[in-house]
Amino acid sequence: MQNHEHFMKRCLQLANKGLGSVQTNPLVGSVIVHNNVIIGEGYHQKYGNGHAEVNAIDNVKNKDLLKESTLYVNLEPCAHTGKTPPCSDLIIRYNIPKVVIGCVDSFSEVAGKGIEKMKRAGIDVIMGVMEKESRKINKRFFTFHEQKRPYVILKWAESQDGFIAPIASLHDKQRWITDKSTQVLVHKWRSEEHAILVGYNTVKKDNPSLTVREYDGNNPVRVIIDKELSLPNNKKIFNKDAKTIIFNSIKQGNDEVNYFEKINFNDDVVSQILKKLYSHNIQSVIVEGGAKTLQLFINNGADEIRQLKANTHLYSGIAAPANLEAYNIDRLSSLGVDELRVYYRNH
Repeated sequence: MQNHEHFMKRCLQLANKGLGSVQTNPLVGSVIVHNNVIIGEGYHQKYGNGHAEVNAIDNVKNKDLLKESTLYVNLEPCAHTGKTPPCSDLIIRYNIPKVVIGCVDSFSEVAGKGIEKMKRAGIDVIMGVMEKESRKINKRFFTFHEQKRPYVILKWAESQDGFIAPIASLHDKQRWITDKSTQVLVHKWRSEEHAILVGYNTVKKDNPSLTVREYDGNNPVRVIIDKELSLPNNKKIFNKDAKTIIFNSIKQGNDEVNYFEKINFNDDVVSQILKKLYSHNIQSVIVEGGAKTLQLFINNGADEIRQLKANTHLYSGIAAPANLEAYNIDRLSSLGVDELRVYYRNH
């Protein structure tokens, strides 16, 4: 008897390879098993390109074996024509007799339709194998479609004594408090998310590029909060390296690369920002600060926190965000001399 969890774990490993390249599509991996041996595997590699099931089937050398095989996939095969034809139709065409699925796709164009179509064709469909893990890997996708907003990750680095920056850094060049290898990881995280957000003070004092430089990946959409549109045009964030969205109280519209979104700063700022980002089709956003902006999102229910604890003391400076009672710590990881703490919001 085949170990469904064993093969679903492989699907999830493959799916994760698409992180940062497939949004706003989900992360999907697929394996095809014949007599308990994987004969084909694939994952969704890039938005607009072939889906995982297509790539897995293409990877099978002897297509005659498909009618005696089981296809595993962490997300329900699609039943609609988008950038590519329906995967459920392809599975039916190759007479694959059994399909094992991690979780149902809640996107309205799918939402059980792929499962229904395969069952009508006589395929044995098994659902809910590693369902929790399958939903977690697509936390961005499900948040976007079910809650109509991007998935929100907060990230900051703080010293052993609880400061995110020395006071001197406000008047001097930017000072990293984490190890160089940790900085590379931060840039990897940027490449994996659809957008990156900072506040006015961070842009004014640090002049960040908010691009991916220490890691080979895609630049995220840059998002800033500049209520009075008072930041100078020569700041790096206004260059053409990536699209930039500026939330402000004055202007609505866009130029070649900058998009101006007018919001009411006397109302719930976070919900307005998330609603506007959803309208830009942004599936996830990583918030990098500063302290005021991070605390704003903590108080209004971010989904995930990545707290980097540096192996250094600052003794004074800007205090790290507080009030994390609404979050559960999920894991601790060693990053050389630094430590990563990951929290998820209580639901």
